[in-house]
Amino acid sequence: MSETIRVYHNARCSKSRGACQLLEERGAPLEVIEYLKSPPSRAELADLLKKLGLPAEAIVRKGEAIYKSDFQGRNLSEDDWLDALVAHPILIERPIAVRGDRAVIGRPPENVLALLD
Repeated sequence: MSETIRVYHNARCSKSRGACQLLEERGAPLEVIEYLKSPPSRAELADLLKKLGLPAEAIVRKGEAIYKSDFQGRNLSEDDWLDALVAHPILIERPIAVRGDRAVIGRPPENVLALLD
């Protein structure tokens, strides 16, 4: 396997650590992006969503305090959700792994193995 798998990672998250470990154990070349330190741009998020085949709201972590205080119960447009994710990257579900034109959410972590096919 020569194509690098990019993982949007939060080191404090056990699912994210587990997904990286599974890929490393299989010898996959990784590019780990700590997205809370280096958040994706709006364009990068839009591209990720296209690869995932999901709307922005589908990758929102609804257990986060900022979601509960600022977004819960609101009916936001796709553009509004993208703006929210850019402004508050803690809301982005993790991990997200990308290889080429495919992406998966690593919940459970074993989902990332689909990128090895």
